[in-house]
Amino acid sequence: MSSAVVDGIGLLVTNDPTVGEGPLGLVRNASVVFQDGVVIAVGPAGQVADRRIDAGGRCVIPGFVDSHTHLVFAGDRGDEFAARMAGRPYEAGGIRVSVAATRAATDDELRTLAAARRAEARRAGITTIEIKSGYGLDVAHETRCLRVAGEITPETTFLGAHVVPPEFAGRIDDYVHHVSTDMLDAVAPHARWIDAFCEVGAFDAEQCRQVLAAGRERGLGLRLHANQLGHGPGVQLAVEMGCASADHCTYLSDADIAALAGSDTVATFLPATDFSTRQPYPNARRVIDAGATVAIATNCNPGSSYTTSMSFCIALAVRDMHMTPEEALLAATLGGALALRRDDVGVLCPGARADLVVLEAPSYTHLVYRPGVPLVHAVVQRGIAG
Repeated sequence: MSSAVVDGIGLLVTNDPTVGEGPLGLVRNASVVFQDGVVIAVGPAGQVADRRIDAGGRCVIPGFVDSHTHLVFAGDRGDEFAARMAGRPYEAGGIRVSVAATRAATDDELRTLAAARRAEARRAGITTIEIKSGYGLDVAHETRCLRVAGEITPETTFLGAHVVPPEFAGRIDDYVHHVSTDMLDAVAPHARWIDAFCEVGAFDAEQCRQVLAAGRERGLGLRLHANQLGHGPGVQLAVEMGCASADHCTYLSDADIAALAGSDTVATFLPATDFSTRQPYPNARRVIDAGATVAIATNCNPGSSYTTSMSFCIALAVRDMHMTPEEALLAATLGGALALRRDDVGVLCPGARADLVVLEAPSYTHLVYRPGVPLVHAVVQRGIAG
């Protein structure tokens, strides 16, 4: 079994305080040795292995963990975005435009589109990614969307409760029952998680509770879109049901923050969505200071956040959400891993997956200091550079 080493690392972020200094576990003049896609040693520069990758004094960080995306879709909603920039408010109903386009696409078209977006995300340093369905909204199309997602990642999420499709117009409870029974029976073998959109214009708390409970009965983990467009019951419901994450968290009351801080539910912020929809940015400082665990994700989707740039999201989080560069980087790596209930990614320590990003910079602070600049020099995923 051959080994490899990334050597000549000027500054290494491990996210393991037992390995290095501070919350980020920083190691200077470092190297990382891995074998069969797993880290076997972290230490000073100059360690020996069968193959050597020279970081050239650059900063190395764990691969980004993107715990919230909607990569499987067809069609384009650029006109909607332009109208929103001209003052039209964001509405959840725009999702139906993507549903129509996705239903009309062939399997091969969806596969090609999703693979291209995944490759773009990898070039941006995302080595672990979650992908939701939600643009099929019937048994056949939700199933095939999850099959396509499963070709890309094991972190697949069934989001049948995204919005009510046209054929169920005016019959929301009938659709919730359909999602919780026939649709869920068909898609459960292709999903690890179940999600729902708890929001005005989508589904209320009791409808989301029904969907999540049905998913849990079939062995799926729980996630929830919560508190995106206004204050509501989503965050409290996510905590009550033991969801791995409550995502968006744009509008948070003191009670919401207290609930998150007293739970294992990760508050996942999606700052590129707030940028694209002109929603107010959440104050992450309040959440972090309360002791809650936070993550940052891209929410890549055609309507409200068409980006695969985690670096962009980090810059927004620091600039507009009152996070420090260290907190934002931790949220985009280890925080995302915790939101997916993973302990093998988001860190660089012995036993972790060999996923790392070599930055074209001496420090991770350049992700914020030089916003919009493509700073990913190289990506190693499962020990394979490319």
